[in-house]
Amino acid sequence: MEKESPDAICLQETKLQEGQIDLDLPGYYQYWNYAEKKGYSGTAVFTREEPLSVAYGLGVEQHDKEGRVITLEYDAYYLVTVYVPNAKDTLERLPYRMEWEDDFLAYILKLQERKPVIYCGDLNVAHKEIDLKNPKSNRGHAGFTDEERAKFDAVVETGLIDTFRYFYPDREQAYSWWSYRFRARENNAGWRIDYFIASASLKDRLADALIYSDVYGSDHCPVGLILK
Repeated sequence: MEKESPDAICLQETKLQEGQIDLDLPGYYQYWNYAEKKGYSGTAVFTREEPLSVAYGLGVEQHDKEGRVITLEYDAYYLVTVYVPNAKDTLERLPYRMEWEDDFLAYILKLQERKPVIYCGDLNVAHKEIDLKNPKSNRGHAGFTDEERAKFDAVVETGLIDTFRYFYPDREQAYSWWSYRFRARENNAGWRIDYFIASASLKDRLADALIYSDVYGSDHCPVGLILK
C-alpha cells in the first residue's frame, strides 16, 4: 500500500472477526464485513475518499452470513468487493455457487440501473482456457467447471467488462493464484481468478488493468485497475 498508494484497496478472505485487528492506515476509511463463522471468509475495503453510503451483503439472508460483499457508493460509480464461494474440490458447493452467481449478478445489474459499477475480488473461476496453465487436466475441477464458466459468460453477455481481457485479450501466462503445492508459483502454473469487472459505460475511463505477479505474501497476488 505504501508503494502503490491506492485510492482504494479491496481485500477478500480476511478471516477476521471484529476486534481481532487494529490496523492503523492513516488517510484511509476502513470497512469490514465479517463472517459469522470464525476464521472464515470475510472482506474489507480501505478507501481514501469517504463513500456516500456503504452496504454489506446482497440483502439475501442465505448469502449474507459469510461476509462476502461490501458495496461503496461514490458520485460516479459503485465499488464492490466480493469473495465468491468456492465450489470445493468435491464440487459439493457447486449447486449453492450457482444460486450465488445468479443472485450476485442480479444485485450488480440492479445497482447498475442507478449508476455504473466496478466490482473486484476473488471470483474463484478461470473464465477461458487462456486463464489457467493446465486447462485440459483441470476441466471439471472447482474453478474451471463448465457451469462456473457459463456463469461468467452470462456476466460478459450483459455488457460488463473483464477489464484485464479488455486491455490484454491474448496475453498468456497471466495468473493471479497459484497452488501452494507442486512449486506452482515457481513454475508459474497458475490461474487467473481475481478480476476487476466494470460497467460498459465506464469504458472511456479505463486506463489500464494490472496483475502484480511480483507481490508475494499469499497464494494470490494483487490485481489492479486504473481509471482516468
